[in-house]
Amino acid sequence: MLAQDNPNSVIVWFRNDLRISDHAALAAAADAGAKIYPVYILENDADGSRPLGGASKWWLDKSLKSLRSDISERGGKLICRKGDASKVIRDLIQETGADAVFWGRRYTQPEIDRDAEIKQQLKDDGLESRSFNTTLLTEPWAYQTTTGGYYKVFTPYWRSVRDSYEAPDPMGAPDSFAGVGIDGDEIEDWGLHPTKPDWSTGFDSLWTPGEAGAQERLSDFLDGPVRDYEEMRNRPDVEDGTSGLSPHLHHGEISPATVWRAVMGRINRGLKQEESALSFLSEIVWREFSYVLLYHNPAMGRENYNDKFDAMSWRSSKSDLERWQKGQTGYPIVDAGMRQLWETGWMHNRVRMIVASLLTKHLLIHWADGEDWFWDTLVDADPASNAAGWQWTAGSGADASPYFRVFNPITQGQKFDKTGEYVRKWCPELAKLPQKHLHAPWEAGKDVLEKAGIELGATYPKPIIEHKAGRQRALDAWESLKEKQD
Repeated sequence: MLAQDNPNSVIVWFRNDLRISDHAALAAAADAGAKIYPVYILENDADGSRPLGGASKWWLDKSLKSLRSDISERGGKLICRKGDASKVIRDLIQETGADAVFWGRRYTQPEIDRDAEIKQQLKDDGLESRSFNTTLLTEPWAYQTTTGGYYKVFTPYWRSVRDSYEAPDPMGAPDSFAGVGIDGDEIEDWGLHPTKPDWSTGFDSLWTPGEAGAQERLSDFLDGPVRDYEEMRNRPDVEDGTSGLSPHLHHGEISPATVWRAVMGRINRGLKQEESALSFLSEIVWREFSYVLLYHNPAMGRENYNDKFDAMSWRSSKSDLERWQKGQTGYPIVDAGMRQLWETGWMHNRVRMIVASLLTKHLLIHWADGEDWFWDTLVDADPASNAAGWQWTAGSGADASPYFRVFNPITQGQKFDKTGEYVRKWCPELAKLPQKHLHAPWEAGKDVLEKAGIELGATYPKPIIEHKAGRQRALDAWESLKEKQD
């Protein structure tokens, strides 16, 4: 069978683009007039791909069920299979008679290599394959500096995208799908939802995975919070200070182009808070920038972008790491963030920086240990953004915060949790403590602590390390690293 310009039937392979609207691969199949077989493959990690974390599995379970429902409403069936993608696709070609396979690109090196192999196999079999950008505004190689390289500094990259990017016209969902009659696995049998114990009970009240949930989240954000985004984005005590779109973007339930069009539409219709809206779009572009870095530095998820940090004197302390993971460091803003993460699968971005700084600076624990924990517990655990964010805070990344910049968890809490609502919500044992002492309980007098029902070291931990001592240890490590480079 020869590849065709207009295939009769197409397998559209969903990956991290779990939606049916504004989906380039689906739109191309529909434009060709092809019968569309929608497929999702729960892949094994034999090709070196990183296994999904627990929180991502929780989200995937609900997102796939939502996608299955959306496709069913259009007369089709989401065909779910598990195993080696190459074998599954070959089996499905035999079962469906499809003469083409379309999919959206992914950008980690194992995925790139795997896709290239599958494309070659399909070509050898005389079948057509096409890949599309379904998850980013632009491809990671699209923007180049004046010297022809990729951008290593965010601000000029953001300016370049802001000044030149034009979102393509929206692509509607196909009218119909095929797949009925083709055998597939039941999503419920994959065990993606946690049991024994079910640690996800706090997720349901906060998140609505799926394309409809993503669209609703965007609409709610643009109807109000976007106006104050520039001011409120750093305030974890403000419930609606951020969009909450990151897990929807990560799982591809909404395209970044859809977000861009919606925000620019508000601006073009006279939104007074234009700078606030642009500040939000800059965060969308930070995600893009992270993929630029990952694409050009495939090992960024495990290795220092700046290899000078290979000689950093990191500590190994299982007990310190566990206290950090459990939100028992004795620094309220840090503990609140780590508990929010465990309970909801998400953490406010400002707090992500604070907790990462404490781990990599005060405790001198390698950023990869923190990145691993985030990978397992975040519903938006993105391979590019997660690694880029951790390396930025640790000082080892591109355009990173200098290592000698050590966040003070006390003043950070006082500045960004001004009302104290964030700490009081996630550290309820501190709820009765006056605001004056909320972010440094150990500075309160004995009578104040007793009145608040707090016994340091019993009901709430003492600081894992005193701030000045932790800061000095980080600075000493930095000086030692510089000496090694001389």
